[in-house]
Amino acid sequence: MRHSELLRSTAFRLALAFSGLFLLTFLVAGFFAYRIIVTDLNERLDRTLLETFDMISRSYTDGDVEDLIGTVRTYAASSQSGQQVFYLTDTSGQFAAGNVTTASVDPGLSTAPAAAFGLPGEDQFRTQRGAVADNELVIAQSFAETDELAGLVLTSFSWAGAIAVAIAVVAGLLIAAAVRRRMNAIAGTMGRVGQGELSARIPLRGSGDDIDVLSGQINAALDRLAALVEGMRQVSVDIAHDLKTPLNRLSIIIEDALDKAERGQDNADELLTAQVEAGRINDTFEALLRIAQLESGARRERFIDVSLTATLAVLLEAYGDVAQENGQTLTITGPQDNPRNIRGDRDLLTQLFANLIENAIRHAEGGASITVDIQSHHGVVTVRVADNGPGIPAVERDKVFRRLYRLEKSRTTEGTGLGLSMVKAIADLHGATIELADAQPGLSVTLSFPAITGQIGA
Repeated sequence: MRHSELLRSTAFRLALAFSGLFLLTFLVAGFFAYRIIVTDLNERLDRTLLETFDMISRSYTDGDVEDLIGTVRTYAASSQSGQQVFYLTDTSGQFAAGNVTTASVDPGLSTAPAAAFGLPGEDQFRTQRGAVADNELVIAQSFAETDELAGLVLTSFSWAGAIAVAIAVVAGLLIAAAVRRRMNAIAGTMGRVGQGELSARIPLRGSGDDIDVLSGQINAALDRLAALVEGMRQVSVDIAHDLKTPLNRLSIIIEDALDKAERGQDNADELLTAQVEAGRINDTFEALLRIAQLESGARRERFIDVSLTATLAVLLEAYGDVAQENGQTLTITGPQDNPRNIRGDRDLLTQLFANLIENAIRHAEGGASITVDIQSHHGVVTVRVADNGPGIPAVERDKVFRRLYRLEKSRTTEGTGLGLSMVKAIADLHGATIELADAQPGLSVTLSFPAITGQIGA
């Protein structure tokens, strides 16, 4: 990966922006922390001065000025660094004790330069001036130690901020490199797909992060794309295979009609047969086009609340007599007092269940029982269409949803092989799952639809 690409990557820019935000936050927090520390140090200095002044004042008892002078001299002697000042004058205002000979400061707590005590340098002193009986006592403490601690804190904050920013930038580079590798993997996979390698998939790390989730969604879309392309290829093969026979038959019928016409014979029967055959071919293409339309989701804008219970009741009335004529029974089971509403296209749902019932009537033998059961639980409406006919072998159940696919035993019966393909397309359009199972004996087709929230039993 080129260095310029890494620096332009979104991950690195986000890491850089985060570093800037962190530094700004650190500076603001550091400023307030520094001010709090400096204020606390100054308050501690004031308390120390007042406590020292109080301790020295207590040494003056019973008017014994010598004890007071001795105490000041002791404190002055212990301060050899020049950071503390002690100055005592007697009742006449003359110097009595201390480590300086002058102290031009204001009464009470105040701040004064070193020159106020006749000291060299630019240091500032915190001072306390007050009376002890008729004597005047001044004590002072340099800000040098406090300033040194404040400077140490400021330096520590500066180094900490610099180190944190450096770590953030390095971490940003590492994260950007890792993200860039994963994005390159996605780009590489999409490039391979664009070149026709539809089996290419993005490798997943299993971490469950956002890139993994996105990669999983892209892989799912690629699976769908591969399935659609394979479906188109299979449809092309199936159309070429399954329509070749009716087209050849149509061609033969037309040739027979032409021959009779040349001989002056009546060819009306051949032309009628050709018309029927052409109609079947046209119906097949119309069904294929309708399935393609359903798979594109073009009918979702027509969705309304549909009662599956009412829809199935209409189909029972329509197909009940047909089943009876074949010596079969068609019944609907399940609670009938609940409408079992879903969002969908009423006409398409009617066609879906009509196809399933027609398949059961067509392929089940006389005396067979066909049952349609509707239930609702946990936000799902399930409809199960079962018969005790010959059923579908387990190895064929995934194939019967393919366009124009027909079982060998079904090729002698009328049909295009698109009935279950239409069922699958309508089910997918409605977000329903479809499952084929052995009814022992016979076939069981179970569809599960998402119910409308709030209805009874949902």
